[in-house]
Amino acid sequence: MNRRAARGVRGLMAAAVAVAAQAIGGMPAARAADGVFEIPVIESLTGSGAFLGTQEHDALVILEKSVNKSGGIHGQPIRFAFHDDQSNPQVAVQITSGIVAEQPPVIIGSSLVSACNAMGPLVKGGPVMYCHSAGIHPPAGGYVFTSSVSTLDQAHALIRYFRMKGWTRLALATSTDATGQDADRGFDALLANPENADIKLVERVHFNINDVSVAAQMEHVRAAGPQAFIVWSTGSPAGTIFRGLVQAGITLPVGTTGGNMTYEQMKQFAAFLPKELYLPSSLWPVAQKGRVPLDAEVERLQKEFFAAYAEAGKTPDEGSVLAWDPGLIIVEALRKLPPGATAQQLRDTLLHLKGQPGIDGIYDYEKTPQRGLSLDETLVTRWMPEAGLWDVVSQPTGIPLGATTAVAH
Repeated sequence: MNRRAARGVRGLMAAAVAVAAQAIGGMPAARAADGVFEIPVIESLTGSGAFLGTQEHDALVILEKSVNKSGGIHGQPIRFAFHDDQSNPQVAVQITSGIVAEQPPVIIGSSLVSACNAMGPLVKGGPVMYCHSAGIHPPAGGYVFTSSVSTLDQAHALIRYFRMKGWTRLALATSTDATGQDADRGFDALLANPENADIKLVERVHFNINDVSVAAQMEHVRAAGPQAFIVWSTGSPAGTIFRGLVQAGITLPVGTTGGNMTYEQMKQFAAFLPKELYLPSSLWPVAQKGRVPLDAEVERLQKEFFAAYAEAGKTPDEGSVLAWDPGLIIVEALRKLPPGATAQQLRDTLLHLKGQPGIDGIYDYEKTPQRGLSLDETLVTRWMPEAGLWDVVSQPTGIPLGATTAVAH
């Protein structure tokens, strides 16, 4: 049998399995024949997004062990079935199409904004898709959910922190792609907020994510004389900006998206990281310092999270966190639903879920649709290379620690 014929046979077999599953009472195809409840996961395990995807993979492997120790789902052990989209949206779409045909109740992933945005239209009628990127903004009421605090809330907290530190002359660097354009719109809206009337954006520069030099842009930044600089990009493109700052001799406090909160990134960029590097985050780094009061259940889950990683001989970072809570929330929802729960039942459960503790904070999907977390679960950290951790420097919403000024939000 040639390859094309083999693929055709496999496609027919997959369709037959899906139909058979539907015929016996809506049993999801994720429930494997060997008695294991299989949950498909799409991650960027290779390519430009691997610095996040590999951490997300490890988190779900550790979570799988923990869930199975506590009984799995309805007595069945779970298995996260991983697929590598190679950090390529087209590959992510191909993989998603194959999984959707099998009618599982849920797909977890992918890792990057571009992949998740490409996958979203394929699940308008299900299954539930829980993206690991904080940078997408799915419509309320749909089947697409997304992880952690929004990049818009991250930017809000970061700007508030900078303003309350007295850094009101800002420069901004964003990429020319769709992600950067979305960031530009978000920052425009934030700077139009009356709270930020004292802030002046003295320079805005753009760059291509494939650029190897940003010398010209850095000269514009230098000439504008900002007090702080915001670099809103992740991975290698952010590293290009950091390197450009050093080459231009610019020493400013720098803020960047929480998507860069990975040890691999900090190690890779160590030689040219800004001396003051600030990254907004959900609440998970609090466990490392304990400076911000936490809900008792959130604190308990954070301790369990770090203990599970210690047992596995690993150290968690942002990639780990982006996967942990979504995986745990999905498992808990499926445990509460009857066996054979459909994608619609799972979606409807998540849409109305509130008061759900996680390591990132207390989730309320009615207050913050499709995400569950808001500015109230967003704080600012500073990378401390000597200690090898992200030091919490603000209260939730971005107010600097020790500050008493009240702000509306």
